[in-house]
Amino acid sequence: MALSLETETTTRYTHQPLGEDVPTGIAGYYTPYREVRLPYRGRTVLYIVGRAVIESSCCGSGSWDYAVVPGYLIGWRTGSKGALPTSEVEPIADRAEQEELRQTIEANEHLDLVSFW
Repeated sequence: MALSLETETTTRYTHQPLGEDVPTGIAGYYTPYREVRLPYRGRTVLYIVGRAVIESSCCGSGSWDYAVVPGYLIGWRTGSKGALPTSEVEPIADRAEQEELRQTIEANEHLDLVSFW
């Protein structure tokens, strides 16, 4: 019997309330607007669309739209962390898949930044 060095690693994504500002220290905040479940190669990718704002810093102020991609959805809202629901996800490690998804998300959402866990 051959041993496999591959292991499936999953983590929990904590869903943030949509439309509510989340402070990020003294400089600004971010606001998640919506969660998207995107079909991709027979699986489902979870990504969150929002806006980040820097109100005051040594370099000025600004804002940008973003998407954060926790990963492939394994279990939708299957747990909780305090009062917030959590989902089980598998982070996307493959760089080619990340780039393909980045292009798809940027085209669909017209965003400034797409980041992966």
